Amino acid sequence: MGITTEVPKTVQWNGKQVPVYPMQTVDFSQLLSQEPAEIEKLVRCCQTEGFFYIDLQGIDGRRMLDDQQETLALMHRFFESPLEVKNEYGLVSPHLGYEPVGSRTGVLENTKDGYEMIKVSRDEIQRDAPHIPRNIKNSGDIKVLENAIAGSNIITKTILSALSTGLGLTGAARFENMHRNHRPSTSTLAMMHYIPSDPVTDKNIGHQKHTDISSLTLLFSEQWGLQIRPPGAKEFGFIAPKVGSAIVNVGDSLRFASGHTMQSCIHRVVPLNPTEHRYSIAYFLRAEDETMFTDSAGRYVTAGQWHDEKFYTFTAPELEQAQAPSYLLLGGMKEE
Repeated sequence: MGITTEVPKTVQWNGKQVPVYPMQTVDFSQLLSQEPAEIEKLVRCCQTEGFFYIDLQGIDGRRMLDDQQETLALMHRFFESPLEVKNEYGLVSPHLGYEPVGSRTGVLENTKDGYEMIKVSRDEIQRDAPHIPRNIKNSGDIKVLENAIAGSNIITKTILSALSTGLGLTGAARFENMHRNHRPSTSTLAMMHYIPSDPVTDKNIGHQKHTDISSLTLLFSEQWGLQIRPPGAKEFGFIAPKVGSAIVNVGDSLRFASGHTMQSCIHRVVPLNPTEHRYSIAYFLRAEDETMFTDSAGRYVTAGQWHDEKFYTFTAPELEQAQAPSYLLLGGMKEE
């Protein structure tokens, strides 16, 4: 099932009817104009649900949609390369490098994940000689990655600024002052390829449930597969891809920075069509490494510490994950 303008109320997955959850749409151009009603809608979405569509069809957002298409073409070429080329550097750091299929726990019990991923951090792409695989390192590819990261950073920083304004934050208390461009962070562009898989027969299935380490996540995907569990919901349900829009969700760091008043979105990815190759592009805007906040366990930690602890919980074997504090994978969010 591809991108659509008509959204069904339910779809069939893994032998049962699963809800398709509606989402509010926030207009990027109106946020740039600081329209009060649009800012109010944005704040409400982040405080009550933790996710929304961002409409990029206006003149200010169209080039980001073009960047997405160029990034998809680069991804196809990268993921179709031999494994030894893709894995030339391996995982350099948690936010830079290549992860092959099966690196993490899968979405269903006793499975491993069903995707491979290449990550390029914002800090890395700005270096004179960025450390990325050679098959996406020519000048044209680097320009594509630069544009994708810069555009995504502009979108997420605009959202962050609008949230600060909507909450009446001033001076150093504004959210953007813990996300300064010149300070080290783990902000990164993650490009993911989900392999065809059948939940009934295969052992590499999707992407396990979690909340994001980020402050904001900007997700481009033209294909079904993303499931969320909104606050108070009894089950996971699908989110439909929407023409001309990306999906934004609140991550742990922004929830913590807001005094836990915003909702970090619990989500996962599953194969709706077991024969389909699925591609998605996620930009994770993260706070500066040295930013301090109170996490969901009441600890006073840096953004860098939270990132590393949660990442290593993600990649731990299933048994170790089960024994880890629940506040790590779900960022303190509760499943009803």
